[in-house]
Amino acid sequence: MQALLQVNKLSKRFGGVIAADNVDLGVLPGQIVGLIGPNGAGKTTVFNMITGFCEPSGGQVLFGGQDITDYPPNRIAELGMTRTFQNIRLFAGLSVVENVLVGLHTKTRSGVLDAICKTSRHRHEEQASLDAAMDILGRLGLVDQANEAPASLPYGDQRKVEIARALAGEPRILLLDEPAAGMNESETAELRDFIGALTHDGVTVFLIEHDMKLVMSACDYVYVLDHGVMIAEGKPEEIQRNPKVVEAYLGKGA
Repeated sequence: MQALLQVNKLSKRFGGVIAADNVDLGVLPGQIVGLIGPNGAGKTTVFNMITGFCEPSGGQVLFGGQDITDYPPNRIAELGMTRTFQNIRLFAGLSVVENVLVGLHTKTRSGVLDAICKTSRHRHEEQASLDAAMDILGRLGLVDQANEAPASLPYGDQRKVEIARALAGEPRILLLDEPAAGMNESETAELRDFIGALTHDGVTVFLIEHDMKLVMSACDYVYVLDHGVMIAEGKPEEIQRNPKVVEAYLGKGA
């Protein structure tokens, strides 16, 4: 089976600092794949290069067999790859549901003139977008918070809003950067179940996460990055037993 996302020899240098060094990885359709590693390992840098937020120093990114290495983020999103961020990036001046509606902009076809004239096409798309946004919020248990300001929500719920906005783009693959950050144990368990359900809807998931319980229970395959270098890959049970991974997290001799 051809990988939906394929990364070949991806590298990033910031002056004399090598943040990513010849990183190779692949994500098959329908998989949940984890990218783990200690703080500063280069995980978010890899995500940023894949999604067009950071220009690689070398290497290649293929999405559905198409070379997207030099594509800007908006074009990558239009192709069906959306993401969340390590640091939450919600629009403070918009309500929760309005933040989700932003993610639907690539799916609408009416223009400025339609909006000014309030054409039937514009009204239909506005209602369809609102229905879709509320449906996504319902799946994440946030319908009652739809009209609230994101900043008024607990940190874990703000994470959910960002996931909802990313899902609004109807992605083929969803990249989640530490989605469980700020969540308690029960919220993390709900998130795990939600991520698992996404694959049944045809969404492939690639995530960075420090919660090893979540990673090991949710992921089909795991990659391990340390100081910009891929040191291990395999099924979760293989990663747990890998001495290089244990050393990277706990130190030599652990």
